[in-house]
Order: sequence, then structure tokens, then C-alpha cells
Amino acid sequence: MTRDPAALRWDVGFYLACLAFALPTALVSEFYGYRVWGNFASVAYGFGVLHSAWLLLSARKGLTPRGLPGSRWCAIAVIALLAMILPLALLVIRRLTGVDWLITPFSWAAQPEVWVIERSADLLLHHGTPYVDVTALGRAPEVNDYTPYGPVMAVFGLPRAVFGGTPLGDALTDARWMFALAACACVLGTLKLLKWPKVPVGAAQLALACPLTALTWAVAGPDLAIVGLLVLACALAARGKVAWSGLVLALVISAKLIVAPAAAVLAVFVLVRRGGVSHKTGLDWPAVGRFASALVATTAALHLPVYLVDPAAFVEHVFRFPLGMGAVRSPAASPLPGHLIAEIGPVGQVAAFALVGAAAVAMVGWLVRRPPANGSGAVLRIAVGLGALILLTPATRYGYLVYPLILLGAHLTFRVAETSAARPPRSSS
Repeated sequence: MTRDPAALRWDVGFYLACLAFALPTALVSEFYGYRVWGNFASVAYGFGVLHSAWLLLSARKGLTPRGLPGSRWCAIAVIALLAMILPLALLVIRRLTGVDWLITPFSWAAQPEVWVIERSADLLLHHGTPYVDVTALGRAPEVNDYTPYGPVMAVFGLPRAVFGGTPLGDALTDARWMFALAACACVLGTLKLLKWPKVPVGAAQLALACPLTALTWAVAGPDLAIVGLLVLACALAARGKVAWSGLVLALVISAKLIVAPAAAVLAVFVLVRRGGVSHKTGLDWPAVGRFASALVATTAALHLPVYLVDPAAFVEHVFRFPLGMGAVRSPAASPLPGHLIAEIGPVGQVAAFALVGAAAVAMVGWLVRRPPANGSGAVLRIAVGLGALILLTPATRYGYLVYPLILLGAHLTFRVAETSAARPPRSSS
């Protein structure tokens, strides 16, 4: 329950913006799964607008509705049900018709990353590597032959590779369920590490109810599992479990290289979070050593066996393809600033990479001048850094913006936890 008109006006505006995204998606998207999601989401966000407007009107009249209908969380619960759980269940069932691999986006019940990750798991089981040798296909390679992820991503497809093959087995082991379960487990683990803070509604809106999160949950999902693990790594570092933080971050980087810059932020945070350990420097070098050792050792253990099976395929899939240097050009070309600048020509490409370099230098300067003193500060710096990288990289997708949005929601939650921990305990009479 709330009587804050400013917060309720924000809710109305937020859900209106979400509705403005969902409606066109339902009507004009080329992807079948997107259109299904758009129809469900339009109803959910429409409810959010109406419910928030009703709460705002009630507040202006001095009324305070009771129970769940009187809570700002009511709209978020409806969005979770209608814009996430139900469309995913429908698309999983629809996928049993078997039209995934057709070159017809208007029939896809799952985005290609879902099929590709499930295939990579099958390849890993039978050949020791999740990567196809694109030079031995007997035909020209195409984009869906590539698996632009690290070896860890294949783990999410293992249940289908092992237990799939029947309609029921395929429905229960769809990789999207695995991504969703991993993301939920990471949320619960993070909240437990933070000692169960009261999550702000705004944080839930950014991290959960945002259209990019809800759409990704229903049609794809890997980015939610990865950002969930990233937030968990930040929570572990904030609680002083630095070796575990390094291990979890290694899993993140070994699934998707885009989040590798987070390693620098967490290393600086681990170094300074326990200032005063060394009387000379005030820096915790032993903690950084444990963090880095766990990160490097786990990353090597996860990558080296796969690399040794087929080094050329590993480099082609994990490095050359995402960088636009593979036998097939990456289709990641959303009209974000970096891509638009690069499209000007050779000069634009140089300018785009120069901007990426400038952003990296600016982030290093921020870390040096204002190192993160707490978990919320570390999460904020990772959000800003990844957001700049996504916006300025020539080959990118707008869907990757789900990373900074979820991290900003996590930042708000970390701040609440830190504020609660800083309060002195109540004295008893």
C-alpha cells in the first residue's frame, strides 16, 4: 500500500511505456514468439496502467485500498503471470510442432539461441565440444551453425539432450525452463546473502517487469541466467566470500564473454572493501589473490578441455564470429549508436571502436578515482560499463540492454540491504 503520488505517477508512466513496447510487438513483429508474448504482455501492462491509475486516484482522495489490490506489487504479480509464465508455457507447447529450424521467423516458438544451446549440449555429450566445425559441413555455413557462447552455456541444454526425445520430455526440458530456474535460484541466493532485504518496487520493475526481461523470459532466456549469476557473484563478493565470487564469475564469463569486464570491477571491489587490512596500503591483496586464483583456475578448467578437442572451431565460434570476423557475419545489428556510427563506412568503424576504447578508459578512471566501497557501488559500475559497451559496440542487439536494466534493479536492492545493515539495532527497555 502506498499514498505517495509521485511513486504512483511513476508507475503509470512506466507501465504506459511498457504497453507502448508490447502493443507494436504483438501487431508487427516478424517473430511468432514475439507476437504471442506481445498479446499477453499488452493485457498485463494495460492492467498495470489501470491499476496504478486507480491507486493514484485513491491516494488523491485520501483513500488507502487494503490487501494485494491496494499494493503496487499487484501489477508486478500480474505481469509475472501474464507476460512471463503463461506465454512461456504456451510457446513450449507450441514448439512441439517442430518448426524451429525452418527459415521462417513467423513460425518460431523459440528464438534460435534456444535451439543452438540445446544442440551444443548434444554435441558436447557426443563429441566433447559444443562447437560445429563449419569447414566440414559440405556446404556453405550459415548463422545458425554457430554457437557464440562459452562451454558453460551448453549445460542448460543438457537436460533436453539426456531426457528429451518424447513430447513430454521435450516440453519439460526446454532450455528456457533451465534458464528460468537458474535465474530464480540466483535471485534467491542473492537475497539470502543480503539477509532478505525489502526489495523496492522500482527495483522489481526494472529487473522483472521491464519488457526486455519479460520478453527474454518467454522466447529465449540465456541472458537472464547469465545476469543472475553475475549478480550472485557480486553478492558473494559483498559478503566477503571472494573465492566463491571468483568461481561464479568464471561460470559467467565461460558462458558469455560480454560480461568479462565485470571481472575488473569486482577485483577492485574485493581489493578495497576491507580497507585497513594492511596498515601500509589499506588494501586487501590476499583477498584479491583468492578471487583471481578462483577466477583464473575455474576459467581454465572449463575452457581448456573443449579447446583441446578442436582449437580452430573454438576460436571460430567464441571469438571470430562475435567479432564479425567469422566465415559468416554475425546478425547482431540493432540500430544502437555504435552500429549506426560503424555503418557510415571505414571511418565510422574506426570511430565506433575509438568510442568503445574511450568508454573503457573512462571506466578505468572511475574505478581508480572512486573505487566501489560496497556491493551496490560495484553493481552500479558494472551496469554502467556493460551499458556503454552494448550501446557503442558495432555488432550488438537491443535485447542485451536487459543486462544494465537488471543490474540497476539489483543496485537498488543492494542499497536497501546496506542501509538496513548500517542501522544501529533498537535498544530494548
